[in-house]
Amino acid sequence: MKKATLKKGEDFGLNIKQEEDFSNWYQQLLIKAELIDFTDISGCYVLKPNSFAIWEQIQSTFDVMIKKDGVKNAYFPCLVTEKALKSESDNFNGFVPEVAWITKCGNKDLDNVIALRPTSEAIIYPIFSKWIRSYRDLPVRVNQWCNVVRWEMKRCMPFIRSREFLWQEGHSMFATKEEADNEVYKVLEFYRILYEDFLAIPVTKGKKTDKEKFAGAVYTTTVEAFVPHTGRSIQAATSHSLGQNFSRAFDIKFEEKDHTTTFAWQNSWGLSTRSIGAMIMIHGDNQGLRLPPRIAPTHVVIVPIGKEDIVTVCHKIATSLERVRVRVDESDASPGSKFADSELHGIPVRIEVGARDLKTSSVTVYRRDLQSKQTMLLSDLAVQIPRLLDDIHDTMLLNAQTIKKNRTKQVITYEEFIVALDDNCIALVPFCLSVECENNIKTRTKSEDSIAKSNRSIKSLCRPLDQPVLSHDTKCFGCDNRAVEWCLFGKSY
Repeated sequence: MKKATLKKGEDFGLNIKQEEDFSNWYQQLLIKAELIDFTDISGCYVLKPNSFAIWEQIQSTFDVMIKKDGVKNAYFPCLVTEKALKSESDNFNGFVPEVAWITKCGNKDLDNVIALRPTSEAIIYPIFSKWIRSYRDLPVRVNQWCNVVRWEMKRCMPFIRSREFLWQEGHSMFATKEEADNEVYKVLEFYRILYEDFLAIPVTKGKKTDKEKFAGAVYTTTVEAFVPHTGRSIQAATSHSLGQNFSRAFDIKFEEKDHTTTFAWQNSWGLSTRSIGAMIMIHGDNQGLRLPPRIAPTHVVIVPIGKEDIVTVCHKIATSLERVRVRVDESDASPGSKFADSELHGIPVRIEVGARDLKTSSVTVYRRDLQSKQTMLLSDLAVQIPRLLDDIHDTMLLNAQTIKKNRTKQVITYEEFIVALDDNCIALVPFCLSVECENNIKTRTKSEDSIAKSNRSIKSLCRPLDQPVLSHDTKCFGCDNRAVEWCLFGKSY
């Protein structure tokens, strides 16, 4: 993404409409809402306090979920040897183009080159092989919050695709396949809860096709979000069943109760700062961010309009709003500038307090999602504001769900599929699940005289877990073979 700067005399509001130039709208919003800064290394971005505060809310929310389920946090080094990476050839080959290598220390060439982690299987699993000896040592369920480096050669986009990003990665080992499979779908549900119940983003739970699954996995499950302004899907988080593939590669064995020795069953699962990009793209508007209340660092900003005694009242209001993240804007900016600033930064609720309001023991309350105002009595704020925040979340989620549903087209033929793509939709199509057919579809869409022609991201998104009825004689939309499942296809980030 090209580095953007503000021109001399340009105000802090947005002057690019998302419906006219979504890419530049997104970039301008990231800068003006003080979310990122650029560095001298392309694809590496600074997360400023505003965006990192959002990540901390996401982090703490998900952290509570997994800890309640028995997962423990740890930290593993960011460096991995080439030998360890190559221990699992399928996974290594999948990451080769993106691996960043350290070949020198000072002026001395290293005898054995070292990589910065693109993911941590090759770092963590040799350690797991030391920890596990008996069935009594299982299960092991560990998570780490860390950074990873993937030297993307594609066009970078802050939060969505960058060369370094933050994430959590969970790694688990079990004695049985059943335990491992149960966790895959349990974690997937945690991701759905995070996105829908906290980020107000509707997602589709599904399985990846064999072509799109994580290299080395038996199967990959995913939650997929949808950006209506671009008609693109976002892979929001993934939960992988690794079977015994990695335990065989890294010799992670344990002794059963009957004294036989077997390999552990493993999973891995991850969520990244891509979640912030999805939230911005799906909820943002031409005034700026629209932060879902449950993930917003600040729920309410109180703006005093008038003399110093008004400020005192504002602080009393703030104190009365228990369990609400609130601040009083005491800056010397004009009320209008404060209003615009709170909208740009996406604060869900603004309370305006002026002398006229106090005469009636009331205040003006502005809700960011609908850009609407209402009057509330001071005595009602402690009860009404939490209810309002819940209503804002519900409204934002419902609106996003409605749009996603309307922009998901269930079609049968390839020709209908192309029409859906041209309408900036994703398509639910009958599919044979063949890798060869999927490759042919991707090649074919590049040559079609349509919006897909200039887009190199047409691919399968997922096989939804919630499957509509599929007639036995239904043919695959991409070939003459019988369809096996309904599958989502479309453009993707």
